[in-house]
Amino acid sequence: MEHADQAPASAGGRSTAVAAFAAVTVLFFAWGFITSLIDPLVAAVKGIFTLSDTMAQLPAFAFFAAYGLMSFPAAKLIARFNSVPSILAALATMVAGCLVMLLAANLAIYLLVLVGLFILASGITILQVAANPLAAGLGNPKWSHFRLTFSQTFNSFGTFLGPLIGAHLFLEGVEVKDGAALDETVRAQALAGIDSAYFWLCGLIAALFLFFWFSRRVVDAAIPSAPVGPPARMDELFREALASRWARIGALAIFLYVGAEVAIGTQMALFLNSDAIWGQSDAAFGVPLLGFAMGSDGVFGVSLQEAGKAVAFYWGGAMVGRAIGSVLLALAPAARLLALFTAIACLMCLYVVFVGGVNSGFVALSIGLVNSIMFPVIFTLTLERSEARAEATSGLLCTAIVGGAIVPVIVGALSGAMGYAAALILPALCYALLCIFAVAAGRAPVKEAAAVVSIH
Repeated sequence: MEHADQAPASAGGRSTAVAAFAAVTVLFFAWGFITSLIDPLVAAVKGIFTLSDTMAQLPAFAFFAAYGLMSFPAAKLIARFNSVPSILAALATMVAGCLVMLLAANLAIYLLVLVGLFILASGITILQVAANPLAAGLGNPKWSHFRLTFSQTFNSFGTFLGPLIGAHLFLEGVEVKDGAALDETVRAQALAGIDSAYFWLCGLIAALFLFFWFSRRVVDAAIPSAPVGPPARMDELFREALASRWARIGALAIFLYVGAEVAIGTQMALFLNSDAIWGQSDAAFGVPLLGFAMGSDGVFGVSLQEAGKAVAFYWGGAMVGRAIGSVLLALAPAARLLALFTAIACLMCLYVVFVGGVNSGFVALSIGLVNSIMFPVIFTLTLERSEARAEATSGLLCTAIVGGAIVPVIVGALSGAMGYAAALILPALCYALLCIFAVAAGRAPVKEAAAVVSIH
């Protein structure tokens, strides 16, 4: 098959391929934005539906459970139908998820919120598996790594903006301390904010669907031909991955990492808003960029809405950390750097648990900075050591993202029993185990160089 940038009469094809790459980059932004909206949504539903900390974590459970259930089916779908039809299916699924979220907001039914998030995340799972090779393949192969990295940057930017906009829309006037119930005006306003966010997301996703539909032939022509031969069966790949010791160890590491990262993010607004951290302090407003983004309401202490906006800096730290980490990875062995970063994250969590106070709020936000390199490094270290094929190992690792569904619910139960700061003892344990993984990986022989990169 001839690439669009190699066709004789390719001016129109090249321009469409460029437009297609721009649209793919918007896809990266969209799923980062949608994923990080979960953080202010957890705080909002806790107040809207008067939930316990454990029940308030169910949006994260519903969202990330889709990764555990849909990763292998998504790979099967893409192997059978290729990237563009799979992206169209993913976008249609995401539109359906947004529509269910609109229904949930208008009917104020918590179960529908969970159903909508699961459907939305199912589409994102398909999208992630399909969009990475598409971003790399749209154009001159020499620039494939640049295109993928550029698209990933917009994904990180989306995760930064999500909490800022979500907190603005979902959390104005919302109060959850001591089980406070919302008055009907504030409750209706929060539900209207959820409705507004997912309405505009639905429109954006629908516009992307139309673009890919009308340009599907040109985009298909820009993608390298698929390998000849029937794709491997999903059950065969799953068994092969489970037979590999390092694929199993790597899957556990991904489970622990995503679980810790998501648990900290979804608890962050409630943690910062608590009186033991920033609820009775204005210290955060003295930090120039952070204080500006939080936007003080003039009332002493940090409200839940202001705390929700601060969560953006947890994800923003990951965005900055990826840039710094890229440089460090060129200078130091990946396993050694992972051991260092996971050890620092563990110590940060332990500081929050055993020291606490206002400063622990800044420490908790900074965990995002050291989270930055963990997912891609765990992924590639595992691929290099796994005896299974790359696609089998990759499928199992993507399935293990289900840790983002399970660990936050346990942390929510701990926070209800022990307090928000003390609950970070579980993420501390996760990071300690990841440090052990990094040391073990550094000592293990490399079986095969990794050829597959997955973006989280």
